[in-house]
Amino acid sequence: MSIALTKIADQIVQSAWFQRSIILTIIAAGVLAGIETDAAMVASLGTLLRSLDHIVLGIFIVEVLLKLTASCPRPWNYFRDGWNVFDFIIVVLCLLPMDSQFAVVLRLGRALRLLRLVSAVPKLQLLVGALVKSFSSMGYVGLLLGLMLYIYAIVGVHLFGGHDKAHFGSLSLAFFTLFQTITLDDWKFLFESAKGSSPAVAAIYFISFILLGTMIMLNLFIGIIMNSMEEMHSELDEYNAAKRGTAEKQSALDDLAALDEQVASLKTQLTALRGKLESSD
Repeated sequence: MSIALTKIADQIVQSAWFQRSIILTIIAAGVLAGIETDAAMVASLGTLLRSLDHIVLGIFIVEVLLKLTASCPRPWNYFRDGWNVFDFIIVVLCLLPMDSQFAVVLRLGRALRLLRLVSAVPKLQLLVGALVKSFSSMGYVGLLLGLMLYIYAIVGVHLFGGHDKAHFGSLSLAFFTLFQTITLDDWKFLFESAKGSSPAVAAIYFISFILLGTMIMLNLFIGIIMNSMEEMHSELDEYNAAKRGTAEKQSALDDLAALDEQVASLKTQLTALRGKLESSD
């Protein structure tokens, strides 16, 4: 594949108008997926919806082909980016034949096309990357939260199980009650049911649990995500710097290859000219 074609494809892929067009196409795909859930709309506009869906799919296919072309002469570099792999899988799912065995998968692929908005918007990529990066740390916070729930559930059964069996009659019910409390969903009703003859104990129990479970734990989760965001920003800056260096190196190699082609062309012309001079002599 010629260097000029690769450069043109790369310029198109990197252009702002192309990226905005892809974002608008993804939004249109999401709207179509929502409309297709209405049987009446599908019955009245079925042909139009199918035509629009084919246009959207065609645009996604063209995007994949352009990105593959821009990655030449090493097209496998396209699949080194996880977001590109995700986009490619979505396109493949949407290309499956609309048979009974593939109908559910095809509808799922059409619905998942809206998730491509994450791969098309760098800021969303940053947020998702930070969330995924924070999973390991969140596991320890979740373990701490589970331990606290377990302790409070045992204490709740012993304190309130005698007169509030509906909410603290067993360990499983206590777990469910505490989960409802930590969401702050009508926790006053639970407090009124549990306090019985010991309102002060119930107040200390619920207020301390809400402070620890809702306030402190929530702040821990937020802190972990913010720390992951900072790490993602640093990694993104390093990636962009490396990418610029690779682009500059590739540009130098392309210029060198073009120079080699020009030298080879000049050599050919000189050889032809020498042959003419020798034949004239």
